Amino acid sequence: MGSYEKIFKAYDIRGIVPDELDEQVAEWVGAAFARLTSAPSLVTVHDMRTSSRPLAEAFGRGAASQGADVIEGGLGSTDMLYYASGSLGMPGAMITASHNPAKYNGIKLCREGARPVGADTGLTELRDAAAQGLPPYHGTPGVIVRRDLLSGYATHLKKLVDLSAIRPLTVAVDAGNGMAGHTVPKVFEGLPITVVPLYFELDGTFPNHEANPIEPANLRDLQRAVLDSGADIGLAFDGDADRCFVVDERGHIVSPSVLTALIAVRELAREPGAAVIHNLITSRAVPEIITERGGTPVRTRVGHSFIKARMAETGAVFGGEHSGHFYFRDFWYADSGMLAAMHVLAALGEQDAPLSEILGGYGRYVATGEINSEVADQAAATRRVRAEFASRPGVTADELDGLTLTADSWWFNLRPSNTEPLLRLNLEADDEDTMLRLRDEVLGIVRG
Repeated sequence: MGSYEKIFKAYDIRGIVPDELDEQVAEWVGAAFARLTSAPSLVTVHDMRTSSRPLAEAFGRGAASQGADVIEGGLGSTDMLYYASGSLGMPGAMITASHNPAKYNGIKLCREGARPVGADTGLTELRDAAAQGLPPYHGTPGVIVRRDLLSGYATHLKKLVDLSAIRPLTVAVDAGNGMAGHTVPKVFEGLPITVVPLYFELDGTFPNHEANPIEPANLRDLQRAVLDSGADIGLAFDGDADRCFVVDERGHIVSPSVLTALIAVRELAREPGAAVIHNLITSRAVPEIITERGGTPVRTRVGHSFIKARMAETGAVFGGEHSGHFYFRDFWYADSGMLAAMHVLAALGEQDAPLSEILGGYGRYVATGEINSEVADQAAATRRVRAEFASRPGVTADELDGLTLTADSWWFNLRPSNTEPLLRLNLEADDEDTMLRLRDEVLGIVRG
């Protein structure tokens, strides 16, 4: 059980290959997943890592050994797996370690309709079953077949966001040697878009930079490409292409909170009065703009399982996270970096103004971005910060997810990492001087 407890995380399975995650483990997990879901069939998709195809095939063998038919989708993005699960009405598995270094791989799972599988919705039960072994299966093994999913995925996205009539755009795309290099050409095929490609070659060793666009250093090549090519916009995807980051025509990185507000406005124009989800570290501008446009902002914890659950409860039309995950009710409440990118391209291509001008009204405050501090005792550091700030006039506190302290002109959230001895600080203020002063004060307390 020890090794299984290490690789089974809150939302997925993730470990070093082959030391922690190998084909035998994947086969046992596949078998246990087929038993857990009792589904007559399931679908698999995998990313470009060297170990991904063998792991996907092993997972499929395990599922078939328990009587489940398996559709092998082959290479694809995580949101392509969600498309397959939703459109085919069956559970699915995506073999990927997302933005993690090359030595890692993992398995993301969903039930039929792209419903998430997390620690509280079956992942713990799955871990125990895989670790302890399954009873013999005496029925007929399932059948494994290959099927192209990419064409259907691209067609479906184009139905959700119509880009056929936008003005011609030049779009620089950094795929980071990840799955966007496989999906972008098909999705943009036939559209009035000229792509300036960076690192479209599928390579799970990530020879150019990590496929993790939340780190500004990994966006430098895209920023340079936008300026050198005169592109209207730059798009950067992570390894499994479920997250998207944007660079404007000036080469400036666009905050995911700004993108959340932009897409929320587009969705509210289509469905006035709808609920829109935002997590608690998105900019204060997001709920303000949602309210101004007649929508209902719904605040939630960080993490896709919480976002998807609240979307289902409220019927929200859209949800956004500051990490670059964007969720759509019309996409089975699942997240799609490609669909988010298409919304931004539609907003840009439907008018003549540059992207920086279009987004000008969505960024109202000054933020630190996420700052990590290595702390031996996270709880004690958080208590010190609370003791220092919570008693100040006009400051309110809540503990929905970590500690959030709010005043008239600023707020910040301090959250512990689930897997490392880190505290994550996100802070926003009305002006840069206030932001810098508070940032230094909070970090001084956290880091001693």
